[in-house]
Amino acid sequence: MAFIVGKKQDGKTYYYLAESARVDGKPRIVSQRYLGSAEEIAARLSESGPGEPDRSRHLAFGDVAATFDMLRRLRVAEIVDEVVGSRRVDAGASVGTYIALAALNRVVDPCSKLAFSDWWHKTAGDRWLRLPAGALDHRRFWDAMDQVSQAQLEEIERRVVEGMVETFGVDLSGLVLDMTNFATWIDSANERAPIAQRGHSKQKRSDLRICGLGLVVSTDGGVPLVSLAYPGNRPDVTQFATMVNELVARFGTLYPDGKGERLTLVYDAGQNSGDNYETLDHTPLHFVGSLPPSDHPELLATAKNRYKVVDKQAFPGLTAFETTKVVFGKQRRLVCCHSDGLHDKQSRGFDQTLAKVRRQLTEIQSRLARGHTRKSKEGVQAEIAAILAPRWVSRVVSATLTGDKPGELRLEFHTDDKARAMLEDELFGKRILFTDKTPEQACLATIVAEYRSQEVVEADFRQMKDPNVVSFSPMFHFTEQKIRVHIFYCVLALMVAKLMVREADRAGMHMSVRALLSSLSGIEETVLLYKGERGRPRARRMLTEQDATQHRLYDLFGLDAYAPTR
Repeated sequence: MAFIVGKKQDGKTYYYLAESARVDGKPRIVSQRYLGSAEEIAARLSESGPGEPDRSRHLAFGDVAATFDMLRRLRVAEIVDEVVGSRRVDAGASVGTYIALAALNRVVDPCSKLAFSDWWHKTAGDRWLRLPAGALDHRRFWDAMDQVSQAQLEEIERRVVEGMVETFGVDLSGLVLDMTNFATWIDSANERAPIAQRGHSKQKRSDLRICGLGLVVSTDGGVPLVSLAYPGNRPDVTQFATMVNELVARFGTLYPDGKGERLTLVYDAGQNSGDNYETLDHTPLHFVGSLPPSDHPELLATAKNRYKVVDKQAFPGLTAFETTKVVFGKQRRLVCCHSDGLHDKQSRGFDQTLAKVRRQLTEIQSRLARGHTRKSKEGVQAEIAAILAPRWVSRVVSATLTGDKPGELRLEFHTDDKARAMLEDELFGKRILFTDKTPEQACLATIVAEYRSQEVVEADFRQMKDPNVVSFSPMFHFTEQKIRVHIFYCVLALMVAKLMVREADRAGMHMSVRALLSSLSGIEETVLLYKGERGRPRARRMLTEQDATQHRLYDLFGLDAYAPTR
């Protein structure tokens, strides 16, 4: 039963809306809500004066709540705490809570730990995660990260992935492996972060130290299953065996009875080596890889009439033929493909390369013709050799340098159109795939489809290099241990984002990570603040209006459980 009760304080009466019920057979007040003084109530009823909102706040809700719920379903905080152990007495929250919060921030709005507290207070998160004052200080995050060792990170990932596969029913039959690296801003003199080294930067930042990251992801949604952080100066191929062994160990745990079909691992030619195939041949994995076409000229010379259409609907413009050959010590099944689309892209790219080469050679030619050079003949020849170094250029462009002294040097160059045509016919559009699968286990079209599934891991790496959502950057850590923890929760953030996209896709909403998070971020929480005669302003919370897509996402991710109640 509801009723209004007045309470006197300092000679003035304040009113509350109370509700009573019987508890253990006795009447008790079970809830009460402050209404204000008589003047405040009258003003609100008149829709003027102090009854109107004094001001409002807008808080991030949809993307934060959906990500938080996904982390809850994955039991991230609980698993971390089970592995790491009880928290420090002076800690504001458990280590698992800090790792989960770091992953949440990576998904939604990546920022530094120093800026985290300000960001968090602009979200509705403090309604469902109560933390003591000072708990979000950046030093508390660092303290929590210091408590997680590399071995514990590996165990945490194993447990999270095991639970994720069981909870979300991720199909493991198709697996894709690839590696990349990330540029850091670590000082060259810093000796506390040996994982960050100078190497071949895939972000074209040769001036920065880099960290390597290998991933195995499922073709079902591109969800990360195995990750490996390694020093940036190590070639990718050297990390392959470590990842394969971890993959076998991990999914042997998931399927202890050995039931289910053999899993198929897909990767590119960058992982090829005799040692790696020795490792693979002793595992229960199928594989689909590729070989550099130029290493197999006899296959490139195969007559065009041997190529047959693979699948006109699924792979338009693709033809192929099958053969066998001893590769890395064993007879392997090879699929030689020609793609019209790849041929056209390579042709356009080579045209751009030739245009640049001709422009550079013309500049040298003009400079020499004016006699304005102090370089020796050997120096000019080295300059020309560098220009002709890009792939295939030397087969098409020929350059002749005459004269001996700097003032006498002259350059002539020529583009051989016939050689260009022969190059296109021989190499462009061609790719050689190989596998241990027999034709009975997988038809030609299946092998092609499995190899092309590499795009899912390539998309994952592109996502981690997106500066706005699910991003590796910014990374403001300068010790080996903290960098490894940072990489771990970045991969965890990618897992969460990919699972969210997968859930939306299964519900008929086909969206990218950025589009999904953008739509969810449009669901905000508005806080109306009413100023009374004394004390803190009273607040009323509500969600902003939702469009049709946002409403479907709201229901899909169960955001009602996190929404404010009136």
